[in-house]
Amino acid sequence: MTVAEAALLAGVVKSPSRLAPTRNFDGAEKRAKAVLAAMAELKFISHSTERTALARPPRIVAQANTGSVNYVADWVMDALNDTLGRVEEDITVQTTIDANLQANAEKALTDELAQRGDKNGVGQGALVAMTADGSVRALVGGRNYADSQFNRAVSAKRQPGSAFKPFIYLTAIEHGLTPDSVREDRPINVKGWQPENYSHEYFGPVTLTKALALSLNTVSVRLTLEFTPLAVIRTAYRLGIVSKLEPNGSIALGTSEVSMLELVGAYATFANGGYALVPHVVQKITAANGKVLYARNTGQLGRIVEARYVAMMNQMMAETLTIGTAHKATLPGWPAAGKTGTSQDFRDAWFIGYTAHLVTGVWLGNDDGTSTKHVTGGGLPVEIWSRFMRGAHQGVPVASLPGASGGGGFFSGLFGNGSRPVPPAPVQPVAATRAATTGTGGLDGWLLNGLFGRR
Repeated sequence: MTVAEAALLAGVVKSPSRLAPTRNFDGAEKRAKAVLAAMAELKFISHSTERTALARPPRIVAQANTGSVNYVADWVMDALNDTLGRVEEDITVQTTIDANLQANAEKALTDELAQRGDKNGVGQGALVAMTADGSVRALVGGRNYADSQFNRAVSAKRQPGSAFKPFIYLTAIEHGLTPDSVREDRPINVKGWQPENYSHEYFGPVTLTKALALSLNTVSVRLTLEFTPLAVIRTAYRLGIVSKLEPNGSIALGTSEVSMLELVGAYATFANGGYALVPHVVQKITAANGKVLYARNTGQLGRIVEARYVAMMNQMMAETLTIGTAHKATLPGWPAAGKTGTSQDFRDAWFIGYTAHLVTGVWLGNDDGTSTKHVTGGGLPVEIWSRFMRGAHQGVPVASLPGASGGGGFFSGLFGNGSRPVPPAPVQPVAATRAATTGTGGLDGWLLNGLFGRR
């Protein structure tokens, strides 16, 4: 590396996104000159070396591969560096990513944003698809990797809005309510806080099924207060949410921020019949000589939600796609369920939907937190989800959701015949090659669980 290249890289550290030389070479070069001047002043280099570096600035090479798979590669490599320690030999990493699904996910997201993003005030988006055991099949962290390497699927924390409500309804179900239990949908005042329904319409007495399908905020708040915010938070944590959740009434409307990866992983519990899972992308790591350095443990984790409660939740969330906020979702022939979400002032729009084959989440919004032009989870996110999921299910045998008819019947699900999640079907693997040692250096628990599925 030349002195000029070193100065350029040192200067970028102050603001990596703003000063990235691939996007803002003039800004990066100006910062590099300041670094060179400081180095010469402090006598780390001579003035002659400074002049030479200024006369021969670095040459920026255009990025050959700017596809969304780079978001996956960054996610994998960040963990490998921490896990395997110092780089000394070549390794091969086999991932859970399906190359075809990854390409289709990227196209579904970027095409929709290119055609309708600006008109709807949407600057960014992300998509995560995984099987019911947590194997990530596709992950798109933004609309264009060359423009922004920030991974919104893994690293961004956003308000899920009503996409958080399944944890509230599961809490209620586990405390003795059923899909047919009735609660009041009418205006509510909690010490001056007056949450309203999105439509400003109120239906009076409604079943839990109708309240969840129509995403009625007043019912969600009433259930949260009835069973306590702490109980709701415990449910969310049990299903895999790891972000800090605030124990107040507004949790009913999804005001605590979460990542897309953890939210999609939590929904996968409903798709697999109620078993714990860890979202993961690394399947196996081998050295150049063929020695296996890591192989994911495929043993199942235990049940965390009773089969009868999973059946009830799947019954209710299926109605979201028929009479509810996600009625525009189209996946002909496949039993599906899910939940939309829209955060305050239309800053975030979500749809997390699933079949027995695949769990997929779509998020749309803006990095700076500005509002979209009234984009809701039932609009563009549902359309992107439908486009991706239709392709992902072509040629796949139809399967019922746990507890639904066709899989032993709803009542068989209620009384405990839920099945464990099956291992993922063979995929077209995407491998990453990297130099590394065979060491087992430390990595915090979140990354170990999130990337490697370690128990």
